[in-house]
Amino acid sequence: MSKSILITGGAASGKTRYAVTGFAAFDYVLYLRMGKEIDADIRQRIEFDNNKNGVEWDIICSRCTTPADEVKDHKFVIFDSVSSYARIIMQEMFPDRQALDDAAKKNVERRIIDDISAVRERVCENRGSLQIITLETGFSVIPEDCYLAAYREIVGRVNQRIANSSDEVYFSASGIQFKIK
Repeated sequence: MSKSILITGGAASGKTRYAVTGFAAFDYVLYLRMGKEIDADIRQRIEFDNNKNGVEWDIICSRCTTPADEVKDHKFVIFDSVSSYARIIMQEMFPDRQALDDAAKKNVERRIIDDISAVRERVCENRGSLQIITLETGFSVIPEDCYLAAYREIVGRVNQRIANSSDEVYFSASGIQFKIK
């Protein structure tokens, strides 16, 4: 049975560590880091667990805008993260960082949701499980920069949609995860 889990929380709250630990004993996991390079501590954690458990993972750092293509035949996938992917899509669609009207924000949201749904479908076809990591933007102050304010709003709404369609949702705070769905 395929399963979809969303892990949300603030920056450096333990989201990625929790996701990595959840698949630690599984072989042929895809850790798909969107945007910037994987944090050295997380990479060491993955390599340590892989060596300890005798498993191998594929670790991909990508700026691609078709993340479902990266899944291939992996049954277990960690998508890190929705907030990073939203930044990639916004930069692709609006490279000049202009103010976004409601229609533009909806187009970005639709694109992100469609792409993450495609990842979820691919994992489901492989009869696997997907852990989606995202940054919780609901506790932050609304930025004065209108582009950053749009980013915060888009990520918040996308998070809601993903949470509603996930089998389980966890909130991470200070390295402790709370099951909220």
